[in-house]
Amino acid sequence: MEHDRMRRFRERCALRQGIIKEFLAEFLGIFLLILFGCGSVAQAVLSKGALGEPLTIHIGFTLGVMMAVYVAGGVSGGHVNPAVSLAMVILGKLPLKKLPVYVLAQFLGAFAGSCVVYCLYYDALMDYTNGELAVTGVNATANIFASYPSKHLSPLNGFLDQVIATAALILCILAITDRKNIGAPKGMEPLAVGLIILAIGVSMGLNCGYPINPARDLAPRFFTAVAGWGMDVFRSGGCWWWIPVAGPMVGGVVGAAIYLFFIELHHAEVQHAEPEKQEDVKDKYEIITMS
Repeated sequence: MEHDRMRRFRERCALRQGIIKEFLAEFLGIFLLILFGCGSVAQAVLSKGALGEPLTIHIGFTLGVMMAVYVAGGVSGGHVNPAVSLAMVILGKLPLKKLPVYVLAQFLGAFAGSCVVYCLYYDALMDYTNGELAVTGVNATANIFASYPSKHLSPLNGFLDQVIATAALILCILAITDRKNIGAPKGMEPLAVGLIILAIGVSMGLNCGYPINPARDLAPRFFTAVAGWGMDVFRSGGCWWWIPVAGPMVGGVVGAAIYLFFIELHHAEVQHAEPEKQEDVKDKYEIITMS
């Protein structure tokens, strides 16, 4: 009887349209990314380093991305990044008509995640700042939610930083999920993607903290603008805000093109020579390639 009630409940509540399922999956995935990632930054900043440091922040974002892909991967592909979605469109692995839906879900999920981190650490934030929310200075807290450039970083170098880091991300994701390449073991793809984030964090985090995700950076920045930090979040760093938006989108295209021309285009011969291998990996779980 209990089983029948649960079955009927599922039948009544289950969504029928695939695009709505994908929207919710992308929303929840990036929500978790922000919760764990920005939460780790908040803990480090608000404890004044007592309960966090750069390494714990790297781990927070690594695990955040990994959990996000585990949550959303089987439904939407677990992009949780507009740059990834754009790369998939360019490679023909995501229909163009789905791109706006994915991007909207990613921005809304990141905004919601920022709200929860703010509420979670509200008392600590007020204690740390005495109620004065600053974008710059020794008591700056806007950097909990969005990226800001180091003093040495020029806009051109910052843009290049984002292009290179995002291109590396996309290139590695494509390799992990390529059916005709070695790939990752089934079910381990999210872990491998998380390790890419860790690699980028420990090697490319000095300049601006490796945002490499327009939704992860812009949506929390919007949140801080309306939550009390004001419009300085857009003016700070010489109007830095557009660089972690445009740079990753360009980097996504660059990374997709590099993998396509260096690796993917040359799979035809392997496919012809090793049909058995193709059959073996036919059912491999993919993070970003949708049927």
